[in-house]
Amino acid sequence: MPNVVPGALQPLDWAALGADGIDHPPRILLLYGSLRDESYSRCAAEEGARVLRALGCETRFFDPHSLPLVDDADASHPKVAELRDLALWSEGMVWSSPERHGAMTGVMKTQIDWLPLAPIGGIRPTQGKTLALMQVSGGSQSFNAVNQMRILGRWMRMVTIPNQSSVPKAWSEFDKGRMKPSPLYNRIVDVMEELARFTVLTRGRKDMLVDRYSERVETLEQVHKRVNKKSGYT
Repeated sequence: MPNVVPGALQPLDWAALGADGIDHPPRILLLYGSLRDESYSRCAAEEGARVLRALGCETRFFDPHSLPLVDDADASHPKVAELRDLALWSEGMVWSSPERHGAMTGVMKTQIDWLPLAPIGGIRPTQGKTLALMQVSGGSQSFNAVNQMRILGRWMRMVTIPNQSSVPKAWSEFDKGRMKPSPLYNRIVDVMEELARFTVLTRGRKDMLVDRYSERVETLEQVHKRVNKKSGYT
């Protein structure tokens, strides 16, 4: 990482984050929203992944090529199964999308739409997991895509971190797939630092943080109906 000032990127303070006795690195899945060979959203995500790995995280990418549209295939499709397996593996995510026509791309939205709110094998693929958001634009700086993805992150019951990255005129910020040194690059480092900290901070506490009164009430009602039905009181 030639753009990082030596000594300025500090390691995670596991003890301060309540992560003593950590048994594996934080697991981060990175999604990007373009199929182009020269994809700036992928390049931005790759820069983020380098920072995450330097902080001690394990990173994996999902390649959206050949992912079908939602409802044009079922969950047994190999690319859908791959995406869902990666989501279940992860403890946090990075969503990096271009802004196209003032919005995130269809490629980005399709990936998100294939991740259900309902549990898969008893585990919800997104609930309680951390999320960082980034976008790239061909023109002036905009926040439309990150704002839309923030709404989706909340809807998917994810812990979406406060910081975010928006890279304007992306064609001028990258050279041969690597980002040039700039305050925009520094912001990506900021976002990845924050994501890593929030992921460690919330890990092991997810079930408590997303435990909901309304769902407990619903569960109690279901148990009550089942017991009464067996007892013959319904």
